[in-house]
Order: sequence, then structure tokens, then C-alpha cells
Amino acid sequence: MALRLVRVPWLDARAVELRHAMDDEMNALYSDLTLSATDEENAEVARALAVEDSDILTSILVVDDNDDERAVGHTALRPYGDDLEVKKVFVTPEYRGRGISKTLMSAVEEIARERGVTSLVLQTGNRQPEAIALYIAVGYREIPVFPPYDVMDVSVCFGKDLA
Repeated sequence: MALRLVRVPWLDARAVELRHAMDDEMNALYSDLTLSATDEENAEVARALAVEDSDILTSILVVDDNDDERAVGHTALRPYGDDLEVKKVFVTPEYRGRGISKTLMSAVEEIARERGVTSLVLQTGNRQPEAIALYIAVGYREIPVFPPYDVMDVSVCFGKDLA
């Protein structure tokens, strides 16, 4: 397997495609909550989860050189106060279990260090045990839920000191 990391703009077509796949997976996972919420509550969650292109410092893809440079993993970074926030960690289902998500997490830590940032934060949902296990395995600790994710009861937030 010939995998490599590539830094790309947020709007790179391959990155957008992976984020759509992630959104589809998350929408199915949390669909009962969406269906039982009011339109106003769903709009509040959508605002909390929204990511603007101008907010993103970089996006990272993992591409498979043996499969026509197919993008198989994604993450991104955006500023969050003095920290950076890890966004949209996703690996396509057929590539899971190969350490790709750990590679992505290592890459965002390297970028943060390059920028002089000493800690990273992130948000996930309580119905994503694999994601939670990943973050704990690579040294993140659970922290209080931070805005804008405090509007979602399913939010679980993590942080990691890089110093």
C-alpha cells in the first residue's frame, strides 16, 4: 500500500467528496436526534457544525498512489483562540483499521508545532466510540465541551498539550 499525505485547500474536490461521505455517515448515525429535534434546534446544531473555507488553515488528505491517487482520509485545522481545532477526521470504510487516522492526527500535531501552537482541541459525538478510542490512544484527554458545540448534548470534546 503506497499512501501519502497531501496538504490541500479546504475546497479541493477530493476533500469535499470525503467530507460529504463523512456527513452521510454522521447523518445516519444521529438521524433519530435530527428527526426528534425542532427546526430551530436542528438549525442551531447546523450552525455549530458549520465550517467556513476562510477559517481553515489547511486540509490534509491521505491518498493511495496504488489506486489512482484516490483520497482515502481527511482532516483539517482551524484556529480556536490560541489553539488549533482538529476538524473532520475521516477515513473511508474500506481503508479503516490501517492506522490512517493515527497518521492524520500525527500530521496535524506536526503542523501545529510548525506554527508554534502548543495545544489542539477537537469535538466528536458520543455515538462514535472508534473516534473516541483513537483520540485517547494518541494522547488526547477529555475536556469540557466548548462553544459552539455546547448546544449539542452528544458532544464530547478533547484536548492535547503539545509542549
